[in-house]
Amino acid sequence: MDLTQLEVFAAVAEEGSVTAAAERLHRVPSNISTRIKQLEEELGTPLFHREKLRLHISDPGKTFLSYTKRILALAEEAKQSVSGQRPNGIFTLGSIESCAAVRIPPVLARYHQAYPDVELDLSTGPSGDMIDGILSGQYSAAFVDGPPKHPELEGVPVFDEEMVLIAALNHPAVNRAKDISGSTIYAFRANCSYRRLFENWFANDQAVPGKIHEMESYHGIVACVTAGAGLALIPASMLDSMPGKSGVKIYPLGNEMGKIKIWLMWRKGSASANQKAMVTLLEAMN
Repeated sequence: MDLTQLEVFAAVAEEGSVTAAAERLHRVPSNISTRIKQLEEELGTPLFHREKLRLHISDPGKTFLSYTKRILALAEEAKQSVSGQRPNGIFTLGSIESCAAVRIPPVLARYHQAYPDVELDLSTGPSGDMIDGILSGQYSAAFVDGPPKHPELEGVPVFDEEMVLIAALNHPAVNRAKDISGSTIYAFRANCSYRRLFENWFANDQAVPGKIHEMESYHGIVACVTAGAGLALIPASMLDSMPGKSGVKIYPLGNEMGKIKIWLMWRKGSASANQKAMVTLLEAMN
């Protein structure tokens, strides 16, 4: 097993076909097929299910892909650490949705101007997905609310944020969680740390939310709250950027509970030249 085999496997897994992977790696399809067959024979298990011209990664393949990405990332880090290279190549970044929409666009613009040889690859999602992505090697670093809780993560705080409760204009005043115990709320999926903060705010006041409607966008959440369908907890910076902010009442959480920090996190010991340049830029901008 060598790095070339791992690069071929990762390309096929991501592209879903030998032909597409061959085009991406500038190789002939027969070479790709041979490499995959050799790797499967060495591992003693099929990495893909074949269906006509498509390849679907198997469960063992998914497990092996996680290790493959980490090995390739570590190999690239080792190369950069001894070569003293200027930041270059692909820099895979993750970010929670609100931060990607409001906080980091000027940061990414400055980074691109300073390091044009770096190809920024940004993905967004709930905080839980971002953490999993860092640990699996999917992301080199990610913007997530902190501080890091996993022992394999480290990072630096980069932005201050405040979470605020929003309600319809005709909703009675909200001074504490008990005031809205049993009320319908709108939130992201359960692996979102902001949702956990909301639920903890209720629990700390010995209150409970009513039905929780899961949504995939802040715009949708604000629209539902504006219509009087329920309440929500969202970042103040995100709300400030939205045209619908005038259609809701805003309430801070008590006891500074809504004050949080956004961190740039990465896996311990995996700092690349690209990531170090990002940290330096963020420090200069703050």
